[in-house]
Amino acid sequence: MSGSSDGPDGAAGRPPGPGGRGRVNAHTHLYSGLVPLGMPAPTPAPKDFPELLERVWWRLDRALDAQSLRASARYYVAQALLAGTTAVVDHHESPEFIDGSLDVLADACEELGMRALLCYGASERNGGRDEAARGLAECRRFLSSNRRELVRGAVGLHAGFTVSDETLREAGALAREFDTVVHVHVAEDACDVEDARRRGYSGALDRLLRMEALPEGSILAHGVHLTGIEVCLAAEHGLWFVQNPRSNVANGVGYPHALDATARVALGTDGFPADMTDEVELALRGAAQHNADLDRAGARLDRGEELVAPHLGSIEVELAQGELRVAGRTVATAGALVTAEIEDITREAREQARRLWRRMEDLE
Repeated sequence: MSGSSDGPDGAAGRPPGPGGRGRVNAHTHLYSGLVPLGMPAPTPAPKDFPELLERVWWRLDRALDAQSLRASARYYVAQALLAGTTAVVDHHESPEFIDGSLDVLADACEELGMRALLCYGASERNGGRDEAARGLAECRRFLSSNRRELVRGAVGLHAGFTVSDETLREAGALAREFDTVVHVHVAEDACDVEDARRRGYSGALDRLLRMEALPEGSILAHGVHLTGIEVCLAAEHGLWFVQNPRSNVANGVGYPHALDATARVALGTDGFPADMTDEVELALRGAAQHNADLDRAGARLDRGEELVAPHLGSIEVELAQGELRVAGRTVATAGALVTAEIEDITREAREQARRLWRRMEDLE
């Protein structure tokens, strides 16, 4: 569900994207920002996707605390801005640091000048219903208290296969209470579909819809193992999908053929660095390899702004002639970050990365 990068410095020094409002990363995990800085690979290699989650990504999020999360978010956001990405839709989890975690992410985005839609992904995978309740409570707290200019809140669910029907219902009700959306991983791997069928549903989407967990505009990450009929049904309900090409390839979960059934698909990185040029290039390459619709694949980058418009569209963004201004403030210019010292951000990130890897090693 998260990814790594090709190098330790991500997009630093790359010019911003094209003019206008920049680019949108419609599904990511700021908590994985330190991954490019030397996260050890598991040995032996995980044999399938569930094992990859348990041995890598779920260990990473369990090891996070306030200091490492702050460093991760600041490093990720700084690199994203330098790559011309001006909005992120984040899906966060840190089971040992839930209360207040969204404030850490929001403060990093506000400080550096990144538009952001944030949520905590409620799950029962570590602590049962109590853990899910704490995750939803963090969403509620943030939705109630956040007054930041650049940041908005949503309701998060990790994925259907890690929560009960009761948690799904509660998430949908919470989102409707605050007139916002639910952000959730759906059918990234076949295990999500199989779990829903064991519970008596026709599939992962059917379960979410029957539990009324998806208000209009909700964001479904991946959709790799959905059918074309399911994708059309989601579109009829006003839902969005987010394709994550680099992550899908890295995690070996397959290609999302069915997403061609709707135009309501944006592009995300699922924790990979937010250089959307890399993401769209792989999206086009994958479409060509799988005989998918190249026009639709190429349009997904621009769809991101449509996805975030109800939440972040009123925030002024200007990106032209190498200068990025957000809400009237210059954020980056000539390939350099203006709102903070990139050297300080990188130094802190490297220090916290070493500490985070040690914490991961100590987990059972």
